[in-house]
Amino acid sequence: MTSMLLDGYVVSLQIFAITLVGAIPLGVIVALGRLSRFRPLSWLVGLYISLMRGTPLMLQMFAVFFIPYYLFGQQTGPGYMFVAVMIAFIVNYAAYFAEIYRSGIQSMPRGQYEAAQVLGYSKGQTFFRIILPQVFKRILPAMGNEVVTLVKDTSLAFSIGVAEMFTTSRALVASQRSMVPFAIAAAIYWVTCLVIEFIMRRIEKRMDYYHD
Repeated sequence: MTSMLLDGYVVSLQIFAITLVGAIPLGVIVALGRLSRFRPLSWLVGLYISLMRGTPLMLQMFAVFFIPYYLFGQQTGPGYMFVAVMIAFIVNYAAYFAEIYRSGIQSMPRGQYEAAQVLGYSKGQTFFRIILPQVFKRILPAMGNEVVTLVKDTSLAFSIGVAEMFTTSRALVASQRSMVPFAIAAAIYWVTCLVIEFIMRRIEKRMDYYHD
């Protein structure tokens, strides 16, 4: 039982890690698009964020999974299930991260930009060398909450047949007629969240050299 749950946990960790690797940088791009002075771009990005935040992640996974067949008539193999999960998770979490980035960027005092301009920094240098490190500190608590939520959301992958830990525990409960697999899975999720919270607190302490 434990071995099977750990195999499912590995899949859950893969979903978690790939989502972070894809959504964190994509969120920066989306946030910059949302803050763009080019109104059509800002409006389109705002619509994307609204759709991602206003519809269930499970529904988005179903959409990504079935679109190739219903729109293009393309058959997809079993391997596409994991790809569909990753696409849905990345575009969904990128929207949430983008709003966190946007609020952090807009909270920065205007004087930071003016001081950088006086020192001869370009707009790109100002953003990446001065603004972004300070924004990162400000958004850490909110980012930590989203990362913890992501750990639990990996269980939604069961809806299109990806055998992550929740799917495995559910199958074990049905076959063994015991709630023990659910209890073990819950403990694993909990410990994972505790580890992430510990890591985020350590990062926050290391960022204390930035003072408002």
